[in-house]
Amino acid sequence: MNRKYIFNAVIIISSLFLSLNLYSQQTYTLQDVIQIAKTQSPAYKRAETIKENRYWQYRVYKSNFVPQLSLSGTLPNFNRSVTPVTQEDGSTQYRSVFNSNSDVSLNLEQQIGLTGGTVFLNSTVNRFDDFERNDFRYGGDPLSIGFIQPLFRFNELKWDREIEPLRYEESKREFVEEFEQISKDVATRFFDLLSAQVSLEIAQKNLGNNDTIYKIAQGRYELGKIPENELLQLELSLMNSRQSVAQANLDLETTQLALKAFLGLKNDDELNLIVPQDIPEFLIDPDLALQEALNNRQEAIGFKRRLLEADKEVDRAQGETGLNMDLFGSFGLTNQATQLPAIYQTPENQQRVQLGFTIPIVDWGRQKSRVRTAEANYQLVQYTVEQEKVNFEQEVYTQVRTLEMLRDQVAITQKADDISQRRYNIAKNRYLIGKISITDLSIALTEKDQAKRDYINSLGNFWQAYFNLRQLTLYDFEENRRLIE
Repeated sequence: MNRKYIFNAVIIISSLFLSLNLYSQQTYTLQDVIQIAKTQSPAYKRAETIKENRYWQYRVYKSNFVPQLSLSGTLPNFNRSVTPVTQEDGSTQYRSVFNSNSDVSLNLEQQIGLTGGTVFLNSTVNRFDDFERNDFRYGGDPLSIGFIQPLFRFNELKWDREIEPLRYEESKREFVEEFEQISKDVATRFFDLLSAQVSLEIAQKNLGNNDTIYKIAQGRYELGKIPENELLQLELSLMNSRQSVAQANLDLETTQLALKAFLGLKNDDELNLIVPQDIPEFLIDPDLALQEALNNRQEAIGFKRRLLEADKEVDRAQGETGLNMDLFGSFGLTNQATQLPAIYQTPENQQRVQLGFTIPIVDWGRQKSRVRTAEANYQLVQYTVEQEKVNFEQEVYTQVRTLEMLRDQVAITQKADDISQRRYNIAKNRYLIGKISITDLSIALTEKDQAKRDYINSLGNFWQAYFNLRQLTLYDFEENRRLIE
């Protein structure tokens, strides 16, 4: 009676531990882990940070074309020293100086992208204190408007207007490509773990089968129906099965940690993955795939940007190696007084015009070399971009064909897995009744295991190719829509 109660208690406790173990295992599909990776993984956070960084870089570029208001000044500029002063007869006398000169300026500037010049509006006031004579005065320019215009000089703003919007558009598409890269990376780790899980299941089943066969073989050996060599071979297979289970457990733990680290999961729950059964069925037009790739990929925009940047450097070399002139002009009001409000009363006119120039005379071919270098680099970029376009188109076409081939491969390996499993079951039953040799059974076992692994590998290859095609085209062929906004 006591034994019965003890036995029932053991069953209840075992069931409880089993239920707790199952509860701690989380079941995930491929889409589940991809969704987790796209919302909380370190790779997602990195992509979000890069996206934000590129956005603020673009905002810096945009700010160059709007008025800039600033306040500057010196409060105070105190000076107490002995200063040499040249006299009318050419001699020098040293005079003590004890003064302060303070100024404040309010400036409004607007850069002109078309010409590369700057228009400005400012108001300046300053105060001079002479402590030696106990005197002070105010002065300044109540209002001044003017411009600074480089002539024949390289215009950085003009090129920025063409290049920076392309660079920002690249960054937005790069962000979408990073999301698809996350899908590819997590799919790799998903199938690594799934393969480890399947390998463990295979090893455990083989251990159970080999243990059963070995025990039956022991009885047959004692009856003299099989030789000792066959029994030893079965015992060796059993030992190898135990080793395979231990190795499979280690591989499972390693791949599970790798997937958790990528997903950013820090709990101790085991990940129980579900084998993807539904393969997307859709026809892919290679010409459509190529067109979408050219329309959507950041690399396609990058081709145009790189050519513009190379052309920009040619213009820079030409603009900085010839005649350079800077035209400055301003018109405004100026005044001085002993009281601050007085400088704004009846001010005098102020006009300034200045034209500066630089003309290289002898530079021993330096300027010509800079221009020729920039032109040669432009040609190199042209050739490189042309070759990369060819490679780009070929990669898209190849990926379309690869995906179609891998879809057929999945169907074939799935069928082969089913056939090899049934063949092994038949071989095992025939061996138990003495109809086939241990060699034939081992061959059937090896083929069964290999077929299962081939099926899982083909699934992994298909999904890798699937996400790779999405990344190459930024297009969802299942729903016939672009992945970019």
